Amino acid sequence: MREATGTSKSGLSGRVKAGLTGWLFIAAAVIMIFAFYFYPMIQALILSFQTGTGANLSFTGLDNYARLFTDSMFLTAVKNTFIFLIFQVPLMVILALFISVLLNDKNLKFKGFFRTAIFLPCITSLVAYSVVFKYLFSADGLVNSFLMNLHMINAPIQWITDPFWAKVTIIIAITWRWTGYNMIFYLSGLQNIDSSIYEAARIDGASAVRQFFSITVPLLKPIILFTSITSTIGTLQLFDEVVNITKGGPGNATTTISHYIYNLSFKYSADFGYAATVSYSIVIMIIILSFLQFKAAGERNG
Repeated sequence: MREATGTSKSGLSGRVKAGLTGWLFIAAAVIMIFAFYFYPMIQALILSFQTGTGANLSFTGLDNYARLFTDSMFLTAVKNTFIFLIFQVPLMVILALFISVLLNDKNLKFKGFFRTAIFLPCITSLVAYSVVFKYLFSADGLVNSFLMNLHMINAPIQWITDPFWAKVTIIIAITWRWTGYNMIFYLSGLQNIDSSIYEAARIDGASAVRQFFSITVPLLKPIILFTSITSTIGTLQLFDEVVNITKGGPGNATTTISHYIYNLSFKYSADFGYAATVSYSIVIMIIILSFLQFKAAGERNG
């Protein structure tokens, strides 16, 4: 009995040491994640209930959150952001899915080149590519010159200074940059689908279109949901393209929620408490939209 007890104690001691060793390896990462992610989030939440500048802050309860519904600039930023969201996210997801199906063809030559070329935009600098787009879509830029040479337009389109075309320019820029990112997820999913499923469908007389909607799309639903949610989150946080291409103009026509947060913090009279409130409005929107997307996907699966 003593030997058995001694053995069990030594085994327990070994497990404890192994557990402590494991925690020791991840301790630095846990501390840094808490210090640079969770602590700022908690502080921002507390700040969202305060008002004032610098160290002269005072609690105002839910006043900042009530102010959101009467702030015309915030409502404009929300409207602009949702316009980008409604048009850009479906366009990018559908385009990425279509391209991934084309590039998954076994008979296609230079697949590696095409995949790399389409993926490259998403690793370019946000500021650099935004500046390039600004010059490409300027009144005397390459895009207008190209369209005029093809006699598609008679006068230059004011891509940057017209409210409608400025939104179109932002949507084109985001789609160009992030379509390749989503394409990679779809390609990985397509390569995990058993080719025998498509062979059986072809034997049964299913066309390529029928195979796409009856096999490819249903089997890629989890990835479509994932890319839709991540694209939604990214669009709600849209900032770099707006700041560097249109600067929120013309006349706040492209100002987004994140751009408004920046203006509240650094451009207007600094109001960090209200800026934190606006930032948490994005969190609330992300939670609601993600829930709705999960709900819709669940109902379709059911």
